[in-house]
Amino acid sequence: MEYHLTQRERQVLKYLTKGFDNEEIAKFLFISKHTVKAHMSSIIRKLNAKNRVNALYIATINHLF
Repeated sequence: MEYHLTQRERQVLKYLTKGFDNEEIAKFLFISKHTVKAHMSSIIRKLNAKNRVNALYIATINHLF
């Protein structure tokens, strides 16, 4: 299955794998917490995941970041 994640969404996933929360991800990427949350919602939708943990699992097994 092919997933169409943006470069920014892949960056958000990369930081998520390191255990960072939305606020920390926002600081690293110089964006707002609201924007990180929007990216996470988009990632979850695009991966057809149930939640952020499931999205991380799907992204990991498919080498998406």
